[in-house]
This record gives sequence, C-alpha cells and structure tokens, in this order.
Amino acid sequence: MNILLTGGAGFIGSAVVRHIIANTVDNVLVVDCLTYAGNLESLAEVEGNPRYQFAQVNICDRVALNNVFEQFKPDAIMHLAAESHVDRSIDGPAAFIETNIMGTYVLLEAARQYWAALPEEKKVAFRFHHISTDEVYGDLHGTENLFTETTPYAPSSPYSASKASSDHLVRAWNRTYGFPSLVTNCSNNYGPYHFPEKLIPLIILNAVAGKPLPVYGDGAQVRDWLYVEDHARALYKVVTEGVVGATYNIGGHNERKNIDVVKTICGILDQLVTVKPAGVSKFEELITYVKDRPGHDMRYAIDASKIDKELGWKPLETFESGIFKTVQWYLNNEQWWRRVQDGSYAGERLGLEK
Repeated sequence: MNILLTGGAGFIGSAVVRHIIANTVDNVLVVDCLTYAGNLESLAEVEGNPRYQFAQVNICDRVALNNVFEQFKPDAIMHLAAESHVDRSIDGPAAFIETNIMGTYVLLEAARQYWAALPEEKKVAFRFHHISTDEVYGDLHGTENLFTETTPYAPSSPYSASKASSDHLVRAWNRTYGFPSLVTNCSNNYGPYHFPEKLIPLIILNAVAGKPLPVYGDGAQVRDWLYVEDHARALYKVVTEGVVGATYNIGGHNERKNIDVVKTICGILDQLVTVKPAGVSKFEELITYVKDRPGHDMRYAIDASKIDKELGWKPLETFESGIFKTVQWYLNNEQWWRRVQDGSYAGERLGLEK
C-alpha cells in the first residue's frame, strides 16, 4: 500500500512510520508541517529508505494537499496530525481549533475528492483512519467502569473538545458521503521519542538534572498507559483489517495514579543512575506538588476488548516492562533530547523552509 500519514514527525506518528518501514512492504509519505513537536530526528532510522518520503505540508493547506494526493496516490490515510498538549490548549486554544478541527475538515475534503475519482477497485479498498484520544470521553468517576466505543463524549479541555469535534466530522463524512473512515481512541502513550513537555519524559529528564519533579494536585489522577510501539501495531492493524465506519478503543490495560508513575520512574533511576545530582540520595526527594490545572480529569481507563476480539490485538508490554525500556532509552539517547531542549532540532525546519 501507499500510506499517507499526517503528523508523522510527531511522537506517535514517527513510531507508526518506523513500524511500517521495519515490518511491512508498504510505502509511507509523511505529511507534517513541523510545529514545535515535529522532529525529523525521530525518523532518522528510516531516512534514506526508498519506501519513505517526507513532505512539509500543513493539513490546512488544501492546494498543497491536492498536490500530495495527485503525486503520491495513497491507498490509505492515517491522520495523526494534531495539537495535543492540554496545558498549551488552556493557554492558547486557537491553534487547537485551527489544526484539529479545520485541519481535519480540509484533509477530509481533499481526501473525499481524491477518493471519489478513484477507479472502483481502488475506491472500495481505500481507507481514512482518524487517530484520536480517550480524553474525548471526559473522566470516569468510579474505580471499575471503563471507556467503551459507545461512551458518550464529554470533553473537559480545549484540546479534548477539539479532538471530539474532529471525531464527529470523520463519522459524519462516513455517514453522509459513504466515505470509508475508521476512528481509534487511545489512552495515554509513552515510550521513546516522547516530547519532553509530557509527564513521563519530563520526570525522567528533570530527575537526572536534579530539578523538581512537578506533580499536579495530590497526584491521584489515574491514567491508562499504552506503550507507543504497542499503539503503532494496533493502528496498522486497524487501517489494514478494521471495519469501515467502526471505532476501536486502544488501551494498555495499565491504570496507574500519576504519583505512582513518578515514583516508579524514580525507583528505576535509582537503579540505573550511578552518579546522582548533587544533594540527591533518592530521586523521590525531588517530587514537588504543584497547583492542579483547571478542569483536570481524574481518571481515564480504556476497555480494549473490541480490538482484541475483532482484530486480535493485545499490548505486548506491561507498564513495568515498558517504563523500564523508556527510562533506559532516555538515558541512552541524550543527544536526541538535548537537541529538543536547546531547540537545535528545529534547524531541520529552517532548512526545509528556505
């Protein structure tokens, strides 16, 4: 297949690209406008592969998208491009409305126009896979209930509201136009190449630098953690085997309180880091409780039984195995995260934009 993958220079997108190039014979074109979270260094291991291409295109640019469709002739689209950081959405929601809602609309229309002109055999096989989040469901108030594919939407932040809107657009295009789309909603991802503003990499990198480890409120918020490479496998399975019009929830079966995640990371670092920062005997000493963010959801938890039963996908990593691999990766890949922290990774963008 020719797979057009938006947002492929981001955390999850780059994992999907690496998975496809390493494990299939498909061709991938990454479409990414390279905002702050887009990093071509996350795709270094596939660069130069004849089955990989990159185009610096904003999904809000219809003319550029039309050119991409005409030249690459995709058999499937995996739509991951999105603004995705809740705190940033609270501080500046406009970019989330523009990219997540308007960008999805523009991409849908470009894809629909392209799809409508395909020969019948190609038209029947074409897929548009929209990748979303469990945050569209709001939060769970009990300790046993789970998000299912039919859980009503109740987004709490500008970020989750914008993703909920994009989900509705994709489903409406399927219902109204017969456009062959699928939707997946995933739990919190973690793993290699995660942008350092997110909780797990932030804790790892602050700890090794001897900086405070910020925990919102009392740290009792619960998240279901999904190792990013497990997620990449699931996404490929959905785009190749999923039922048109269906939704699949993807979770790691790993519910943890935020404070327990932080303490687990600290324990692993205590094992692996032989020379600790000055004045630190155990990394847990750096934990600092900070004011909770507005509208903070208390618990997310995914029921991933549908994708298991229908497509045969299960996560391979437990939280314990995945988080150990993740901490090790950050300790072994200082050059990658240093270049993100000091901004030098952005030089790739400047070079492409000239």
